[in-house]
Amino acid sequence: MSSKNWSPRSLAAQAMGKIDPTTKGVVPPIHISTTYIRDEDNGYSGGFVYGRPDNETTREAESVLAMLEQAKAGALLFGSGMAAATAVFQALSPGDHVVASKVMYWALRSWLLTEATRWGLVIDFVETDDLAALAAAVKPGKTKLVWAETPSNPLWTITDIAAAAEIAHKAGAKLAVDSTCASPVHTRPLQLGADIVMHAATKVLNGHSDVVAGALCAREDDEFWNRIKTVRKGQGGILGPFEAYLLMRGMRTLHVRQERQSASAMTLAQKLSAHPLVARVLYPGLPQHPGHDIAARQMEGGFGYMLSVQVVGGEAAAVKAAAHVELYKRATSLGGVESLIEHRASIEGAGSPCPPDLLRLSTGIEDIEDLYADLDQALKAGHA
Repeated sequence: MSSKNWSPRSLAAQAMGKIDPTTKGVVPPIHISTTYIRDEDNGYSGGFVYGRPDNETTREAESVLAMLEQAKAGALLFGSGMAAATAVFQALSPGDHVVASKVMYWALRSWLLTEATRWGLVIDFVETDDLAALAAAVKPGKTKLVWAETPSNPLWTITDIAAAAEIAHKAGAKLAVDSTCASPVHTRPLQLGADIVMHAATKVLNGHSDVVAGALCAREDDEFWNRIKTVRKGQGGILGPFEAYLLMRGMRTLHVRQERQSASAMTLAQKLSAHPLVARVLYPGLPQHPGHDIAARQMEGGFGYMLSVQVVGGEAAAVKAAAHVELYKRATSLGGVESLIEHRASIEGAGSPCPPDLLRLSTGIEDIEDLYADLDQALKAGHA
C-alpha cells in the first residue's frame, strides 16, 4: 500500500493492502509450511527457519494489530488470551513484585493466585481505578509490573491509564493493560503511556466466535519485550496460520462491528436503567457511572460493547431471567456478532467479586429493538 496517511479503518479493511504476488488476489493466502529450504550457504534468505517460532500469515495479522494499536515495537499473537497474558508474567524474574487489578478476567486471576506464586512472583491485588490505593501498593524498586484491566470484567470499572502509567514508571515498573473490552477502536493504551497492551483476541478482535487467540503489543522494543518474545518462542505459543488468517479476516470489519455494538450497548444501558426489574446498570457510558469522566477522556467513539445489569429479586431472579432469553445466547465469551448473556457469579465460583444478582451482557450486531424486547420478556419471566 502507498505511503499516504490512510486511516486505521482503511488500513484494517484491506488488511494493510497486501496483494498476493502469485495470483494478485486481494485476500492473502494461508501459509502453512512448517519448514523452509536452506540456501546453498546454509542460510535462510527467505527469512523463515521453522514454524514453531514464526509464520508469514501470523506476521501479517500481527502487522494489522500493531497498526491498530500504534505499537512501535510490533505485536505478538498467541494461541489464547491466557497464553498471551501469562507470557508477560513469565518474562519476569522470581521475587519480582506485581500489582494487579482486583477485578479482572477470572481465569487470569485464578492463575495469578495459584501458578504465578510457583514462579516466585509476589502478587498484590488492588482496585486499580483507585489511584491512591494503586500508589500505596506499588513498591519503588521492587514492583516490576502493574497489570490493569480496563474496562474491568464484569463490573466495568475504569482505570485512568495515563495516571496508572505515571505511578508505575515512577516506581520503575512497567504498565500492562488488558484492553480486551475496549479494543483499539475505542482505546489505545500505548498512546496513553502503557508499555504493553494485551487482548484476548478470541473476543471482539476476531468477532465471530470461531477463533481462540491472544495478543500482546508493545510501545518499545526493549529487554522486557524481547524476554516475552523468548517465552513465546521457547514454549511454542505462537498462533497457528489458520487461526491467524481468521483473526485477520475479523479485524477487517472491526471498526464497523465496534461502532454498531457500542451504539447498541449504550442504547441498552439507557433503556435498562429505566426498567423496573433492573436494580442497577453497570456501563461506563452512563453519566452516573463512577468512571464515566475518565472513560470519556480515554475512550474514543463509544464506550464498548459490554455491560452488566443487577436484577431486582437477587440471584434467583437473575438466573431465572437468563434461562428465559430467546435471542440472546447463554454462553461464555464476549465480543462476537451474536449477543451473549451469562450469570457470572455461578461461573466464577467461590471468591468471585461478582455480585450474585449480576448478569453480564455482550452486545452483538442484532437489531437493538429485538435485543431489548428479549431482555424485557426474560426479566419479566424471572419474576413470574
